[in-house]
Amino acid sequence: MSDEPPSAAVDPIRVRRAQVARWALLANRVGYLLFGLAVALFVVAFLVGFTGALVSAIVTAMVVGSILLAPAIVLGYAVKAAEKEDRARGV
Repeated sequence: MSDEPPSAAVDPIRVRRAQVARWALLANRVGYLLFGLAVALFVVAFLVGFTGALVSAIVTAMVVGSILLAPAIVLGYAVKAAEKEDRARGV
């Protein structure tokens, strides 16, 4: 017999919150990866010279990383706060 609750007892809000948490985690990882890539490209550009292509790649990695990270960090904290509030209320 399964330990899972019946499907009628599944809270759609908690399911949606879990989905948001997964997407926020993925966006965090990709965003920080892009920032790391930008730093690595900056070091390469510093060593070999700042060409137009390297500068464009650095700026693109920084912009896309920022676009991903800003909402992902906020949503991640929002999910954690909502879970904490649910636990405090005994839900």
